[in-house]
Amino acid sequence: MTALTLSTAAAPGLRADAIVVGVAKGGSAKSSDLVVAPGAEAVDKAYDGGLAGVLETLGASGGEGEVTKLPAPSGFKAPVVLAVGLGSQPDKDASFGTETLRRAAGAAARALAGSKKAAFALPITDAADAGAIGEGALLGAYSFDTYKENGKDGKKDAKNGKAPLAEVALLGGKPRDKAYKAAVERAAAVSQELNRARDLVNTPPNDLNPEAFAAVAQAAAKEHGIKVQVLDEKALEKGGYGGILGVGAGSASAPRLVQLSYTSSKAKKHLAFVGKGITYDSGGISLKPAGHNETMKCDMSGAAAVFAAVVAAARLGLEVNVTGWLALAENMPSGSATRPGDVLRMYSGKTVEVLNTDAEGRLVLADALWKASEDKPDAIIDVATLTGAMVLALGNRTFGVMANDDAFRSAIVEAAEEAGEPSWPMPLPDHLKKGMDSPTADIANMGERMGGGLVAGLFLKEFVGEGITWAHLDIAGPAFNESGPFGYTPKGGTGSAVRTLVRVAELAASGDLG
Repeated sequence: MTALTLSTAAAPGLRADAIVVGVAKGGSAKSSDLVVAPGAEAVDKAYDGGLAGVLETLGASGGEGEVTKLPAPSGFKAPVVLAVGLGSQPDKDASFGTETLRRAAGAAARALAGSKKAAFALPITDAADAGAIGEGALLGAYSFDTYKENGKDGKKDAKNGKAPLAEVALLGGKPRDKAYKAAVERAAAVSQELNRARDLVNTPPNDLNPEAFAAVAQAAAKEHGIKVQVLDEKALEKGGYGGILGVGAGSASAPRLVQLSYTSSKAKKHLAFVGKGITYDSGGISLKPAGHNETMKCDMSGAAAVFAAVVAAARLGLEVNVTGWLALAENMPSGSATRPGDVLRMYSGKTVEVLNTDAEGRLVLADALWKASEDKPDAIIDVATLTGAMVLALGNRTFGVMANDDAFRSAIVEAAEEAGEPSWPMPLPDHLKKGMDSPTADIANMGERMGGGLVAGLFLKEFVGEGITWAHLDIAGPAFNESGPFGYTPKGGTGSAVRTLVRVAELAASGDLG
């Protein structure tokens, strides 16, 4: 894991492999001039005030995420200066946004793979900026190399690439300032747990079945003082968890329901997070076509996000009680698999006609939502890679937010924005419920094709306890990045929704959650 420190050292005398500075496009809409961002004054001075001109000569434009390397000036102990684009220069008296800094730091950290240490001299006006830069650098430095030669011991060879940037020093920070120290500690805890979620998403399904996922959760719970309970297939059968059992019926790997409970003696609120954990989704009998199942190891991203968020809350010592529920199953076709037309009796007692076994995530979530409701938490948030319809609606970088309370939905969207995760509020139109009417059971697991993401949300709403505030995050788009890396986002598992859940927990702890 990349180390993160605050430093008061001057850039010229710091021993490092590179000094990272920010550059921006000129403040005027008509100007194409490059501007060196605050924080890099000492570096610019060493170029006799001509750093921007040198970078322009090398083709730098200041565009967001653009990276340009050049030799460091004479007298610097670091051999390289890396300039990262911040986009347009903000208006007078305004500062670069935290997400801009987070993305820039991530792009720089990715570009410095193989380096032992880098000093980041990006604009820092307060502790929030320091936290954002630290978080972006730690997330950008992520790599998943467990299954590559020498990956397990952290070494790399020429064939398999470079090791991640080992150490990040934030220049311009205040090591003795409590706010700065807290911001950096928060960045480290959240980033490390988010990267653990990425590891889980990226782990091949032959190594991460429901039992293995549960074991990872148990180990982390023991390490961080979190109470854990795992319901195996016998306990699930005894308890009547027909949804989870029905989805896992076709697999040789039995399902699990994991409860993670973090409690604070000073808590005044109780949140429940519920995650979809389909460790591999073949579609079951309703088999996915070729081209749609190669990345389905990521269908447990919701459970990974919930797991990471609970552990992060514990590490941060948040004054809120957080219970995480991981609904884990593998959806496979076999002679014992649930068939289209089967009726499942859910944990709530409600019966569901399964019209499509590839609409399985809502079945495991339904059982977990009803179980979570029994504790009467102040709010429940479920997270799931639930529908392709949400990807069609919002694309690959934005998740949808649905809720049974408009104010709570708005609060979640605002929390996601603060955390740096794009989201969008979505409705739950009552007229779509009729499409899930079943002549055989209480409800069907499918409804109208158009608006399928909203239909799924309406289905889940049926399994939330009466009077409990609830929100549903459909992260099907941003959970797994199949294109190239950008900013602090790698190719593969992204850890989507972790930061939003942590931010919601922080707001609940401070009494500021709407």
